[in-house]
Amino acid sequence: MQFENKFEWCLKQGGKGEKHKGLKKIEPDLEEAEKQIKKALSDLDTMTYLYSGKKTDWVASAAFYAMYHSLLAILYKIGYESRNQECTINAIEYFVERKILKIDKDYIKMIRSLQETKEDAKSIREDMQYSSKTQMENNRCIIMMENAKKFVEKMRSVLEELT
Repeated sequence: MQFENKFEWCLKQGGKGEKHKGLKKIEPDLEEAEKQIKKALSDLDTMTYLYSGKKTDWVASAAFYAMYHSLLAILYKIGYESRNQECTINAIEYFVERKILKIDKDYIKMIRSLQETKEDAKSIREDMQYSSKTQMENNRCIIMMENAKKFVEKMRSVLEELT
């Protein structure tokens, strides 16, 4: 019920047409789905580049957005446009609960938290992006990178399975 209420709220917000608000039902957009998954792969490349350059404060953002863009790809393919990060994640959870998507709930947890630290991935990204910190702890960074790679690969396979 919780997923359904959030999903309906997101649709209502998306119907208002405001920027960065909610979820909107659209015709499936296979071209945009492909562009979003390519963006996710580009974000993974950027993440690796930033890590090798010791710019770990930005690794969190690249890792989060790689995961996020892979979810957007799935939504575009099934006919939804999201304008909000929480609505995107919630929509995926909603479709998993309704058995429309076959994604293990551990993948949802992955974008929401780092398994060892139990920190919210979005909060880590915001902390690293908006604070004056210039480095992320290496272990934390590696966990985020590994999770992002695993997550995007899984979402790519889900995307391919969708008809």
